[in-house]
Amino acid sequence: MNALKQSFTFSTEPWIVGLSIVICALTIAMAYFAWRRSGYSKPVFWLEILRCGIVIAGAFLLNQPEWVQEFRSNEKPALIILSDSSESMQTKDVLVKRESGQSEVQSRADAISPLLQADAWKSLASRMDVKFDAFPNGGTKDGTDLFAALSNTIESSQRILGVVLISDGDWNSGQSPVNAAMRYRAQGIPIISIPTGASTRLPDIELLSVDTPTFGITNKAVRIPFTIESALPRDYVANVVVTSSDGERINKEVRITAMSRTSDSVVWTPKSDGDFTLTVDVPQHPDELIAINNSISTPIAIRAERLKVLVIDSFPRWEYRYLRNALSRDPGVDVSCLLFHPNLDKVGGGNKDYIKEFPTEIEELAKYDVVFLGDVGLDQGHLTLEQCTLLRGLVEYQASGLVFMPGWQGREHSLVDTPLDALMPVTLDPSQPYGFGSKTPMRFELTEAGRRSLLTKLADTQDENLDAWNTLPGFQWYAPVIRAKAGTEVLCVHQEMSNEYGRVPLLVTKTFGAGKVLFMGTDGAWRWRRGVEDKFHYRFWGQVVRWMAYQRNMAKGESMRFYFSPDQPVLGQTLALRANVMENNGEPLGSGDVTARIEAPSGKFKAIRLKSGGVESWGSFEGRYEIEEAGSHSVLLACKQTGATLETSFFVQGTTKERVGLAARPQVLEELSKVTNGKVIQLTDNDMLQAFLGNIPDPPSILRRLQLWSHPLTIFSMVTALSIFWIGRKWAGMI
Repeated sequence: MNALKQSFTFSTEPWIVGLSIVICALTIAMAYFAWRRSGYSKPVFWLEILRCGIVIAGAFLLNQPEWVQEFRSNEKPALIILSDSSESMQTKDVLVKRESGQSEVQSRADAISPLLQADAWKSLASRMDVKFDAFPNGGTKDGTDLFAALSNTIESSQRILGVVLISDGDWNSGQSPVNAAMRYRAQGIPIISIPTGASTRLPDIELLSVDTPTFGITNKAVRIPFTIESALPRDYVANVVVTSSDGERINKEVRITAMSRTSDSVVWTPKSDGDFTLTVDVPQHPDELIAINNSISTPIAIRAERLKVLVIDSFPRWEYRYLRNALSRDPGVDVSCLLFHPNLDKVGGGNKDYIKEFPTEIEELAKYDVVFLGDVGLDQGHLTLEQCTLLRGLVEYQASGLVFMPGWQGREHSLVDTPLDALMPVTLDPSQPYGFGSKTPMRFELTEAGRRSLLTKLADTQDENLDAWNTLPGFQWYAPVIRAKAGTEVLCVHQEMSNEYGRVPLLVTKTFGAGKVLFMGTDGAWRWRRGVEDKFHYRFWGQVVRWMAYQRNMAKGESMRFYFSPDQPVLGQTLALRANVMENNGEPLGSGDVTARIEAPSGKFKAIRLKSGGVESWGSFEGRYEIEEAGSHSVLLACKQTGATLETSFFVQGTTKERVGLAARPQVLEELSKVTNGKVIQLTDNDMLQAFLGNIPDPPSILRRLQLWSHPLTIFSMVTALSIFWIGRKWAGMI
């Protein structure tokens, strides 16, 4: 910087100047008469000189004098060429005409590449310092932040003449870029926008997500939901292919709806255990221009699982007998039964499936993944309050499942005043303790949630599933349910019976703590075997057991369990982490240092200390993890007190913010230029661009103003002069 000019300036009105002159003249006249009246005393002479000086200085300051320094830089002003290098710039939708007259479709990045060469700005180099910059750095797929790009430019450069913004306008991260444009407007820096890309989306079929479960069971069906987004003008049928890493292929015809999203699923039955990768492919449509987003691969672990189930009931009713048989014949289930039969001298039964008493220790009860609670309560020597508390803790802190299966004896009503009341998904009618029976069979009706649920999937397709439920044998008794409680999901209702709250709910689920709860409002599911044997009955209860035990069996070792919610995490969510830790003797760890060390796909590590879940007797520990990356995350769970470790992983489903094929957003760039008094210039209009840049005035000189009238030194000098004046008057005997 070089100082070009230094001067005094006065910012005042003419009448103030005249008033100042009059005041000064009157003061000088009064000073002269005072000196003459004193007999031309020498001390008075100097006091009057000081008085005149103070008044003249005050009149001078009244005109607001300033010392102005004007600086102008010898350096050339900067012209910033700010280009978009995000993933969306790879979209091929720019029509370019060649000299030969033929047209060619280029990507947005290729179309703007000539403007990123120094030769394109050679004519402006004599007056401007042309600088090139790109955003986001490295072309990351995490999103385009126009606000950050513009803010960083204005903060990192000096004497900016203007900014040429070359982009498709597709900002999807950070604050609104208009907020940054306001800073440009305040500093007089125009933004010259050069939009690129078509304002309508290209014909495309995109596979948005594949929600593969964390793990599955050998020889048990695994449901793989997926979502497809279409930008085509017409519906069409596609043959979606799911390929496992061992070479197995599954085909499914899916009708893809035009200009919307289509959700469907494929059922895969693994034949062996191990770690697999499932790849879902949607074939390219003839009119589709982008094929790179038609495939997604996700991992899944297949295990040979043995689930522990406890069935508790009173009378050995038909529902109990067939449920016990179904679970006993399931190769993936170990069932234990506890029967409170009123005619038996003691609880138990006749074979190895029965246990003699309710588990008295937490470590004994904690081994059960699911508990079926039949027509039992607190009366007649059934459950105790302490046992009800243990069952609640099993669900809340150990992620086990609890199934309420009431019966005609109505003993479930005695659980209302126990800790299990909070787990009950429905409100029971105390005036009808024995429920309702009918000689005429009654039927279930699926709700909208029930049609989508895995629990109620008795057939592979939606139409076949509805037919299956419509043809199921009816039930002849149902529980006295008033309504479902808040926070629950109703899967089935009574086909005919209703009350003031609507149809009577019969199949209701809810989440409680870390576990799940199911209410079955009839005792007639055993009738589903009529004519089809175990086709529907075994499948339904097998799905219930695995759905309820799924979360707590995500990862387990000899003394540790690790699970998380939601079980199919998505990028940007907060993951609730839970762990159950046992001591070496099998008892739950009361308190300790439990740490989950998570490695993201990028290699970034984060250690999360899990805190006690609130009840130390259950060995439950909790934490939270903010998901910042999509892909497979490795987890190492460790406990300092026991020395135990557990290695596992989870997969995060993520739709990148930067998607190829979306329409450009030129209106965003138009608004930025309008706010900053810039201009929108088309990519091919080079003459207009050069002319506009050439007419931009140089940045104004930098002015530094020293306000003498309000400077602290001026105030100090005036106060000092006044003090001397009054002291002098007293010394001269004038006061």
